[in-house]
Order: sequence, then structure tokens, then C-alpha cells
Amino acid sequence: MAVGGRSRVWRPESADEVAAVLAGARARGARVGLRGAGCSYGDASINTRGEILDVSRMNGILSFDEETGIADCEAGVTIRDLWRRALPNGFWPRVVSGTMFPTLAGAAGMNIHGKNNYKVGTIGDAILDVDVALPSGERVTASRTERPDLFHAVIGGFGMLGAITRVRIATKKIHSGDIDVRGVSAPHVAGMMEYIDAHTDEADYLVGWLDCFARGGGLGRGLIHHARYLAPGDDPEPERTLRLDHQELPASILGFPKAEVWRILRLVSNDPGMRLLNFTKHQMGKLEQRKGWYRQSHAAFNFLLDFVPNWKFAYGRGGGRGLIQYQVFLPKETALDGFQEVLRLQQALGHVSYLGVLKRHRPDDFLLTHGLDGWSLAMDFKVTAHNRESLWRATDEMTRAVLERGGRFYFAKDAVIGRRTVESMYEPAKLAAFRGLKEQLDPDGLLETDLWRRIFAPEAPDAFTVAAPAVPRV
Repeated sequence: MAVGGRSRVWRPESADEVAAVLAGARARGARVGLRGAGCSYGDASINTRGEILDVSRMNGILSFDEETGIADCEAGVTIRDLWRRALPNGFWPRVVSGTMFPTLAGAAGMNIHGKNNYKVGTIGDAILDVDVALPSGERVTASRTERPDLFHAVIGGFGMLGAITRVRIATKKIHSGDIDVRGVSAPHVAGMMEYIDAHTDEADYLVGWLDCFARGGGLGRGLIHHARYLAPGDDPEPERTLRLDHQELPASILGFPKAEVWRILRLVSNDPGMRLLNFTKHQMGKLEQRKGWYRQSHAAFNFLLDFVPNWKFAYGRGGGRGLIQYQVFLPKETALDGFQEVLRLQQALGHVSYLGVLKRHRPDDFLLTHGLDGWSLAMDFKVTAHNRESLWRATDEMTRAVLERGGRFYFAKDAVIGRRTVESMYEPAKLAAFRGLKEQLDPDGLLETDLWRRIFAPEAPDAFTVAAPAVPRV
């Protein structure tokens, strides 16, 4: 892993036990970080100076309304648990990430988004209410009408105001277990953005893959996936496609057991190998476009990261090796220029992303939101013992370019930004409101993580990006 640490871990199995863990830590003067499934890319669920409260054992779906698709879930219910309960009844989660394993509490705490953010918003927009165990021991329910200040702050508040113990969430009615998909080859990032903007009204999902090695007139070339739900009657066999077995991801890839594919990817996890892989994928994208519309299961389309278990190991294991994801958000007015600048910078600085993903976004009402009327570009950078310091310095230059264009970052996919970046991202009134709630609800600073100490705590470095952390002990 690129970042990591050791902590004492508590695994409560009920809201009462969550409250007991917090009370015990409060009595001992300990600091507690909250953790769901640990799917964040950085230090959001790492607490090297304290303890961890892991909600993954609180994984019961308390109820599911088969008429409305509203699910009442404990904190540790995963996106996988939710869609497997919803799908046979003709429903699908409104917002999912690229992996099905985050918990709903973690997804709410980070306010995750999907490939349809421009259309349906973040997961917070699908959440009806949450139960929160506060550091004081009080347990409250928050919604848009009951404690709305807490509701809009705890969603996206990365676990710093209280522990979410229950999530009530709406899902979407669907009429098939399949989805229509087409690939569209894009010659450069400008063409990709033009296509996506032209199809937001008709498409249910739009996402672009970029070749971050491409230069010149092909800067940001890649492949768009345009997908739409099936209307009633479009699927001749909905009884079959809405079965869970239809959603199973393949057990092998090109004849290799998928659990071992990361070992093969490790052989090409270097600049020459990934340059070739990106070029090949771009050429295959042209063939995919000729193929026209085809059908995929919802799971196959949405959960690309789950096709190869432990795919992150391809970047290296131990010794501070691994990857960091660097995702930048830019308003629509500056996005094209900003992405072109970031792509050129990462090439010039000698740290080329092995994967680039482009999405369209819309704003939302949550206090510390990354949402805006604009775009995001997520990039995966390989970390080694030799490039850690220069990579972190490179992200500093890219971060400054993003902030100059009114950009933002996303806590679930961050390992590098510092306090000054956060202060540049948000309006002073919003930061003051969040800090005011933190002081009111957690005056003793019971809830802390390495992320909190890096970007918000009084001792957080006064910098746009922090220095590369020491090699983690994991």
C-alpha cells in the first residue's frame, strides 16, 4: 500500500455497541477513526495515532419495501448486499461506485458518486435519513427535515461528526437485469467532453476512459461508454436477467482464474507496458464503436474494479509500494483547459497516470461537497520507494493548476492535499459551519483520522499538498 498504519480495531455488531466503543474511548482519552470496508484510496479510514471503529459486522438489511424500493439498512450493509436484495424485486441502487464492496455508512460518509452523477447526483441525494451516534453518546436521526444541518454535514463529512449506524435509502425501479451499452471512440479529451455534453439528456450513464500517455493532437484520447436502462418490454426475458445468477462476474479472464490476473498485470505495471496497454485499448475502442449497441448486466457494467480481485496488488505490495488516485474536479468553464494542463504536467514531470477516467457532474446541497456543475478526471499513479517524494511534488504542481481554475478534490480518493488546498476549495462560510459543528458535537476531538489531521486539524500542515508520508507500517 502507498499509505497505511496499525491501530487497535473495534468491530461492534449493533448501534448500542457503537455507542459503547465511543464511550470507552472517551473515558480513556483515545482517538477513534471510523471505517467501513476500507475502500478509500488514501488515509480516510487510517488512524495511526488511535483506534478504529469498523462497522462491517453491522450488515443487516432491516427492511426492504418491494413496492417503493426503499431499503432500511445497518451501517455495514455493502452496495453488493443492497443490489442483491433489490434486484429480484426490479430495483437497482441509484448510485454505485466502481466496486460493489463499500459499506453504505462509508459511502454516505464520503458521499460517493457514480457514472451517472450528472443525472442523479451523489449517493447522498438517494439517502432519506440516517441514524448517527454522536461522540457525546447521544443518538439522533437526521434527514432533510429533522436535523437538516447534521444531515447535510455528516453526509460527505468523512466520519468526523459522528458514526452513522443506519441508512435509509431509495433505489431505482428497473425493468431488466441488463443495460444497453455502446462504445464511442474519442480522438482527444475535447472530443470526449463534447460527446458527453451532447448526450446527457438521453444517456443514463456516461463515462470516459483516457490514455494519459497520448500527446499532441491525441491528448486525452480514449473511449466513452454510453449506457441506458431498458424500457418495459425491451427485455424479452426479464425473469431471467433479474435473477442474481445473471449478474455474476466471470470466474476467469482470457482463461486465467481472475483471482490470479493481478499477477499478470504486474508484469506490465511499468511505463512501457502501460503505454502499450493504453495504445491497445484505444485501438480496440475503435472496434467496439463499430460493434454498436450491446447488452451487459448491471453488475458487469458498473463494477469494473471487481473483475480482477486485488487488482491494486499489480502496482506492488509492501515497502511503501502501491498506488494513489488523484481525482480533480473542475467547473465546466475551465475543465477542458484544466484537464489539458494536468495531462501535460503529469507527462512533463515524469509521472504518467496508468488509468484516466472522466465523468460529468452536477452540484448538490451537502456542506463539504466535491460536487459542481462540471467534470472530474481521476488518475492512478504508481508509487514506489524511489518515486514517492517526486510524485508528491508533482501532485503539488498539478494541485496548484487545478485551484487556479476553481477546482476541488474528493476526500475518498485523496492522499496528498493539505489544509491550504481545502481552504481554497470551499467558501469560508462552509468551512466555518463544518468546524462549528465539529466543535459543537465533538469538542474533545474524539473522532480523528490521518486524513483529518492532514487537512483540518489545528496541526494540519499549512501547505497546498503535504510531503510524502513515510513508508507505512501495515
